[in-house]
Amino acid sequence: MIVRMRRLRKVGCVVACTLFPLAHALAANLTADQASTHVGENATVCGTVASANYAAGAKGQPTFLNLDKAYPHQIFTVVIWGSDRSKFGIPDKALSGKRICATGVIQVFRGLPEVIVHEPNQLKQD
Repeated sequence: MIVRMRRLRKVGCVVACTLFPLAHALAANLTADQASTHVGENATVCGTVASANYAAGAKGQPTFLNLDKAYPHQIFTVVIWGSDRSKFGIPDKALSGKRICATGVIQVFRGLPEVIVHEPNQLKQD
C-alpha cells in the first residue's frame, strides 16, 4: 500500500510538472488593459500601436510603441532601446497602426506597465 501511494505521488508530480508549463505556454495573450495586473510576469501583451516615437536625442535612444491609446494617455508601452533598434528595422514607422504582440517581463515605469524587447522574436505582428 505504501509503495503504491509513493508511485501515485511520483506520477502526480511528473504529470503536474509536465502540464503546468504547457498550460502556461498556451495561456491567452493579455490585452494592454490587463498588463498592469501581471507586473513581474513573463507574458505576451497584444494591442494596436496607437502612437510610436523614436527618441533619437534621448539617453539610450529608445523607441516607444504605445498600445491601444496614444501618448500621453498610453496604457501600455513596448520599449526598444537604441542598442537593439537595428534588429527591428524602423519599428516606429513599420508598426504604427498595426496590431502587435510583445513578449517579455512586464514592469512598471512611472506608474505604467511596459515590456522591453531586445530580440525580434519578442515582437510579432498579430
